[in-house]
Amino acid sequence: MTQAIRILQVGIDSAEDVVAVRQRARQIAALLNLSVQDQVRIATAVSEVARCARDRQSGGRATFAVRPQPPQLHVTIVAEGGARLDSANDAAPALLDEALITAQRLMDDCQIETATTGALHVAMSKAIPAAGLSLPQLARLGALLAGTPVQNTFSEVEQQNRELAQALAELRERQEDLLELTRELEDTNRGVVALYAEIEDKAERLRKADEMKSRFLSNTSHELRTPLSSIRALTTLLLDRMDGPLTPEQERQVSFIANAAADLSELVNDLLDLAKIEAGKVEVNLAPIQPGELFSALKGMLRPLTRNSAVELVFVDPAPLPLPLVSDEGKVTQILRNFISNALKFTEQGQVVVQLLGEEDGRITFAVSDSGIGISPENQQLIFEEFSQIAHPLQRRAKGTGLGLPLCRKLAVLLGGEVDVRSAEGEGSTFYLRLPGAAAERKP
Repeated sequence: MTQAIRILQVGIDSAEDVVAVRQRARQIAALLNLSVQDQVRIATAVSEVARCARDRQSGGRATFAVRPQPPQLHVTIVAEGGARLDSANDAAPALLDEALITAQRLMDDCQIETATTGALHVAMSKAIPAAGLSLPQLARLGALLAGTPVQNTFSEVEQQNRELAQALAELRERQEDLLELTRELEDTNRGVVALYAEIEDKAERLRKADEMKSRFLSNTSHELRTPLSSIRALTTLLLDRMDGPLTPEQERQVSFIANAAADLSELVNDLLDLAKIEAGKVEVNLAPIQPGELFSALKGMLRPLTRNSAVELVFVDPAPLPLPLVSDEGKVTQILRNFISNALKFTEQGQVVVQLLGEEDGRITFAVSDSGIGISPENQQLIFEEFSQIAHPLQRRAKGTGLGLPLCRKLAVLLGGEVDVRSAEGEGSTFYLRLPGAAAERKP
């Protein structure tokens, strides 16, 4: 930091001297290429402190100096003479505090040092442009100031009035801008309030529509379940030859009816489950689950689906778990059964492998892998949307409802877990069911 170079000093012993200090401050600020607003700020700060110094002590002086690095204007106001005994001296401390607050707001830095004898020393500084701060230029600046007389008090009052009028005009313009901004904000707020009202209205309508959909699905499913059960029972009686033998054609037609009724029954059950979950009427019955017994039950349940000799269904014996698996066995079975049946539908040859991958980060993972048609990345989220199915020749042969996987995802969330898939088109798929290892870790 370089030494400040003094360019002017002004005595402060009278009211006229205070006016002169203000004029000099504005002149110096103008010669240092500061903006008009900064000129007014510096002149106001210096004159306020100078007025207090004049009221407090005699023998005051204001020194103006410039520091090239970093470029700053330094103003020092000192009053070291005897205390004034006029009537205004009683209010000097309060006036000084106000003047210092003003100076601290208008200048970059303002510091006060008062000795025990009552002498006053105030130092202020303001950043200035770096151009024109060489030693010869500063010397010419001092000579120019020495040769420039100050104006009289009347001229200074006129100048202050002009500055005040300009400041008032700027304030009025800013006030108008603020009023315009306030009006715009009010319009925006009204628009936001109207938008929120519209969103709430639409949300309420969607909620009611969702309730109506769930009620419709539930009622329709219940109405369909009874006749479907009758149809399946009748087709079973006919296929078992309870009423006599069937011709090959009759058996083929009755088999079509039985398969269609079974598919429709599966759709009804899925619709009922979805409606119950959305209505919050599904209860979760937590109990310890033995993975080995779970796999044995699934193997017996899915044996009728493994009639294709080219596809082998493999259950890998599960290893002992470090954490107990506590969940709803019926819902876990429903999820895995859906995974396995889908894998068998879309695998023409190879294996469908069901295994327990074990525990990681407090979660137990089941996996169902196949060597089937696979799923492209862009369709891996589509399969979890209701009534969505992927266009594929094998898909057309393996009819489905498009509700199984969405139901699996909702059931897994209900159990505090999640389902996921990893797949590549033509390379098979692996579906995962991740469940919390203990009931205490279950999500609410």
